[in-house]
Amino acid sequence: MINRRTFSKAVGLGTGAAAVSPSGLQANASAATASSTQGGTSVPTVPTITPGTHTEFRTIRHVKAGLLNIGYAEAGPAHGPVVLLLHGWPYDIHSYVDVAPLLADQGYRVIVPYLRGHGSTRFLSRHTRRTAEQSAIALDIIALMDALKIHKAVLAGFDWGSRTADIISALWPERVKALVSTSGYLITNVKTQLEPALPAVEHNWWYQWYFATERGKKAMENEKERIALCRYVWTLVSPNWNFDDATYARTAEAFTNPDYAAIVLYNYRWRIGLIEGEQRYDRYEKLLAAQPSIGVPTVTLDAALDPFTLAGDGSTYRNHFTGPYAHRTIADIGHNLPQEAPTVFAQAVVDADHL
Repeated sequence: MINRRTFSKAVGLGTGAAAVSPSGLQANASAATASSTQGGTSVPTVPTITPGTHTEFRTIRHVKAGLLNIGYAEAGPAHGPVVLLLHGWPYDIHSYVDVAPLLADQGYRVIVPYLRGHGSTRFLSRHTRRTAEQSAIALDIIALMDALKIHKAVLAGFDWGSRTADIISALWPERVKALVSTSGYLITNVKTQLEPALPAVEHNWWYQWYFATERGKKAMENEKERIALCRYVWTLVSPNWNFDDATYARTAEAFTNPDYAAIVLYNYRWRIGLIEGEQRYDRYEKLLAAQPSIGVPTVTLDAALDPFTLAGDGSTYRNHFTGPYAHRTIADIGHNLPQEAPTVFAQAVVDADHL
């Protein structure tokens, strides 16, 4: 999940711009985009749908890319402008099960990949270390784009997905047409993470400390226990989301990947400096430690009920974004923003593409 240092800086600040509800934001967006133009082109309005309207992707495809055989869902016209939707933890591609068809109907080719260790994505070699530095995951997505012959795409994500999209936008901006980043700027500086945060921040990161222990490791390596743990996390970070058992079960299938525990444990342990990263990624991590700016057109989203992000005006991370920019705070929505408010998320993608 998100960078605890970013959240720590936000604690104690005012909320800034007022939060708007998903329906209110959509209404506002509709009024604005119906008549607005960017560079002489009108900005389409995404139709409002009820979350949970769609429950599955028709087909999961696979492609060899870099170190992985990546499983991904695809929707929309094969030659449309590309949008890559990136999920987080503990989630999977179903976070975008409503967003993808909305964007496909707008003419986009939508690609929704399982990240390493999730779903049907597999390592090509049993000898490859099951590591999960932030740059490793970003390079997976670059490899996916290369394998699918996608030169440039709109990138959109939340949680691990936001971090991955942020990294690609910072280090390979020529591959990014526009960016939607939930929770703002999430590129991790491991050295900064070694310092204590405020008590309220540390409290929210209970699972991170749990994963640092042998008890947490055993829980993650036991399939039944990790599925129960992840479901509990859903209830904490999305307090207004009344998901049913079937909705969770569809996503929990992705947690049965044989590399799931290793990838999740590595990511969180690496992030707080408990383990060293792989040497092959050192040069990228050195660049990321400098907290590079992002110059591509960007829309940032804050979910008002996400315990990891104090909703506001985005001022705590605004200076990291140097290109065309817009920020929105979404009322009554928790951490899994695209699945809880798919119309709002899809509209953000369209608007970012027209900045």
